[in-house]
Amino acid sequence: MADPIIVSGPVSGTEKTLTFETGKFAPQSMGAVVASIGGTKVLTTANAAKSVRDGVDFFPLTVDVEERAYAAGKIPGSFFRREGRPTEDAILTCRLTDRPLRPSFPDGFRNETQVVTTVLGADQVNPHDVLSINAASAALMISGIPFEGPIGAIRMAYSQSGEWIPHPTYEEAENGTFELVVAGRELDNGDVAVMMVEAGGSENAFYYYDDGAKKVTEEVLADGLDACKVWIKESIGLQRQLVASVIATNGPITPMKWTPVLDYTPEIFAAVEKAGSDKLAPVITIANKSERNEATDAVTAEIVAELCGTKDEPGEFAGQNGMVKEAVRSLNKKLMRARVVNEGARMDGRGVADLRPISAEVGALPTAHGSGLFQRGETQVMTVLTMAMPRMNQMIDSLSPNDTKRYLHHYNMPPWANGETGRVGSPKRREIGHGALAARAVLPVIPNQEDFAYTLRLVSEVMSSNGSTSMASVCASSLALMDAGVPTKGHVSGIAMGLIYEDGKYITLTDILGSEDALGDMDFKVAGTEDAITALQLDTKIDGIPADVLSAALAQARVARLEILAVMNACIPQSR
Repeated sequence: MADPIIVSGPVSGTEKTLTFETGKFAPQSMGAVVASIGGTKVLTTANAAKSVRDGVDFFPLTVDVEERAYAAGKIPGSFFRREGRPTEDAILTCRLTDRPLRPSFPDGFRNETQVVTTVLGADQVNPHDVLSINAASAALMISGIPFEGPIGAIRMAYSQSGEWIPHPTYEEAENGTFELVVAGRELDNGDVAVMMVEAGGSENAFYYYDDGAKKVTEEVLADGLDACKVWIKESIGLQRQLVASVIATNGPITPMKWTPVLDYTPEIFAAVEKAGSDKLAPVITIANKSERNEATDAVTAEIVAELCGTKDEPGEFAGQNGMVKEAVRSLNKKLMRARVVNEGARMDGRGVADLRPISAEVGALPTAHGSGLFQRGETQVMTVLTMAMPRMNQMIDSLSPNDTKRYLHHYNMPPWANGETGRVGSPKRREIGHGALAARAVLPVIPNQEDFAYTLRLVSEVMSSNGSTSMASVCASSLALMDAGVPTKGHVSGIAMGLIYEDGKYITLTDILGSEDALGDMDFKVAGTEDAITALQLDTKIDGIPADVLSAALAQARVARLEILAVMNACIPQSR
């Protein structure tokens, strides 16, 4: 058995040590790294196919997390006494790991790639999810797979006294008021570009606030995003040290051979731009989503026919219909972004900071314990609350020390919410992630079970989708809780922000449409009360966001959040 290559480094401000190890486990994997903090240990492998599957028009990256019960000295609680489908914690860790990795692969790389984290040790003190992000980056760095890393990640807990604690234990996080997970890469100038943020308040946050603990405001959050850079750099530095050690021991890492897959050629885009700019210009001003999609499809078909021709009368780009369609999508994106940057006007005619029309309603279902209906533009969500005795608490069979859950939040988005057909059945990863985000946003305003005995299950049903159904779920859930008489500390509202970076300008968009999410450079969701942030989620498609731009976006989001809260308070100002 080969001797492992091990690098370790202290975590500043703590007595903990972060360790990366390779060369002992999974010798046939392209990249394999064991990462550990305390007694928590994960093995992450990275592998990629040698060729591209025919017809693949996207980057097929898969991230899986395998929780092994033996890691915590447990036997699975299922009938078969064997691990089954992934737990909700495992699925959330998959998403947390995937989000900063996905934009870090080069354009045109379409080889199927799989990153798998297997939890080997769970000491019931240190969580393994952030460790998975760091281990995945390290495994990719030594694999030869084209990867624009390394990526560093850190979790921080905000203490009641107003201090950020790096890599907090489960207990430290529970005793804090807020948790923040940040992933980023180091820039050439030594700064850290934030690529992903996941944050939320603790279950007892508002009890702590009553005792004088500091609330997490926009300013506090901005300070946390700046403070996290120290520990992100430490992880990145340790990964670079691992790469250097591997090269010193085994020789240079052989880069994987791959061929970029082009969506279209420069010649095709030039032809599409010439033929379609005038035709697409009025289309991007259509406010209604379905009408805009129909008009876009009609113009696309017209451009394809003009450039590709028919079987009997082939055009200049005959047989390249797929590339022409992709070029039309890119042109549509270019025109939309230029309109926002140059004219300050969006697809539906709003200014960059304008909200769509908002409405709120309670009591939509008279047989339910509580129900809330929230609509913002074409996005509509109904949340239904069911209450039960504490014996209905959900039993958790996972690697964390938490074995029960009192507050359940489930999110469903069927295909008909987009006017489409598709699979209906068990929830997908996206639905589980959106439900967890809404839960984190609302949980801090709910009294604990000692003061309010009921088990609470909220189900958010997406009735119509055109931009940030997760934040609409937060608003609808807050309404449903008050409708049912749950003594919450006040309403929680949420808003989705976007960003367009063009020609050195950063334009922040309030209340983004679904198309603006797809065509923009950032998806930024903020939820909170009138005076505190309760949850935040951020993903970027660019190298990162400057601190001043992020601070300005937080301030712009607060204005929108308060405007939404005013509508919700007008509907039902306090719990029944």
